[in-house]
Amino acid sequence: MTWSEMQPLLSQACWDTLYMVGWSTLIAIVGGLPLGILLVLTDRGGLLQNVVVNKVVGQVVNVARSLPFIILMVALMSFTRTITGTTIGRDAAIVPLAVGAIPFFARLVETSVREVDGGLVEAVQSMGGNTWTVVRRVLVPESLPSLISSATTTIVALIGYSAMAGTVGAGGLGDIAIRYGYQRFETEMMWITVAILAVVISLIQFAGDYAARGLHRRGGHSGAAPRLRFLKSREPAVADVGKVA
Repeated sequence: MTWSEMQPLLSQACWDTLYMVGWSTLIAIVGGLPLGILLVLTDRGGLLQNVVVNKVVGQVVNVARSLPFIILMVALMSFTRTITGTTIGRDAAIVPLAVGAIPFFARLVETSVREVDGGLVEAVQSMGGNTWTVVRRVLVPESLPSLISSATTTIVALIGYSAMAGTVGAGGLGDIAIRYGYQRFETEMMWITVAILAVVISLIQFAGDYAARGLHRRGGHSGAAPRLRFLKSREPAVADVGKVA
């Protein structure tokens, strides 16, 4: 196969992969961020301590994470057909990709949020801030660099999942690698696909690491004391926000 024949196939495959991964990432963040925060808030000693809710949600997340993606994709075929009207194609692949990524990202969010200094939470509470204020002003902002790194990890995992989804008709680079690289013995196409995936993943990882480092430096995380002094200097504003919230 000549380059002129491969180029349109690879261009469409790249677009299909980015389309699937982009929408799946968005859904995973929207679903996984509150789920991960909920796991922290409802844990023992959390602001919304509820052991039953925490155990139930945690178990659901663990079960969803334990399923291999190929099995999850087959198990969700009926649900996928209900949502998209089909089980084949890039739109159909978004459903299992998102369902598989939500619990994965939720656990990463949980780990990131747990790293936030408890002294900052106590400071905002002492100024009249409620749970929503703590989440919005402390937990999310303070863990943002780590959350970006978690999102980057999720995107990289989703690229691998999307390649797997391509083996069952979802399209994308995985589909190209199987149909041409494996079934038709087009070795050149296989290695070009591998190279494209390696470049895409490297660029995403670099961008995520750069953004996380930039936020970390800008935040000036040099310990709890400077942060507490900053919050105390804004005590009236924080207290007012807590009352409004």
